[in-house]
Amino acid sequence: MIYFTGDTHFGDPRVLRIDRRPFPSMGEHDAALIASWNEVVRPEDEIWHLGDFARGTRDGVEALLASLNGRKHLIIGNNDPLDTVEARGWSSVQHYAEMVVDGHRLILCHYPFRTWNQMGKKSVNLHGHSHGRLTPVTRQHDVGVDPQGLRPVTLATILAPKRKRRAP
Repeated sequence: MIYFTGDTHFGDPRVLRIDRRPFPSMGEHDAALIASWNEVVRPEDEIWHLGDFARGTRDGVEALLASLNGRKHLIIGNNDPLDTVEARGWSSVQHYAEMVVDGHRLILCHYPFRTWNQMGKKSVNLHGHSHGRLTPVTRQHDVGVDPQGLRPVTLATILAPKRKRRAP
C-alpha cells in the first residue's frame, strides 16, 4: 500500500500555537502522530512525506524515522533542516516527484501549484505546506496531517468524493 502525508512538524513547538493542534505539549503531539502513523502504515508499506517532517538533531531525526513504519520518502519542505534531509532512514529524498498510482499520474511537491505537468490530462497535484487553509482546486489535494485527521492517507481516501454536510 502507498500512503501520503506531510507537515507533521515533529519536534517543532510552533505548530501547537500556529496550527492550533490539540495537544498540551510537543511530547504528546509527537507521540500521538507516531501512534496514528503506525496504526495506518505497516512496515512493508510505502509512505511519501510531502515536507516539513521534523526539527531536531540528526540522531533524533534518525531515531524518529526508525520508530515509524514503512519505507519513507521525503519531498523536502521549507522547514526541513539539513539534519532532517540528510538523516539515515529515508528511502529517497527530493524536492519533486512524479509517479503513477492506480492509473493516476501524481505530481508531488511540498508546495501547491497553480499549474502542473499534464494538468490538462487529469494529473493530480498532491502537496503539503498550506495546513488545510487553501481553497481546494480541482485535482489538487493537501495531504498534510492538518486536513487529513492527523494521519497518513491512501490515494483512494484522497480522491474519494467529500460528503457535503446538510443544514439542520
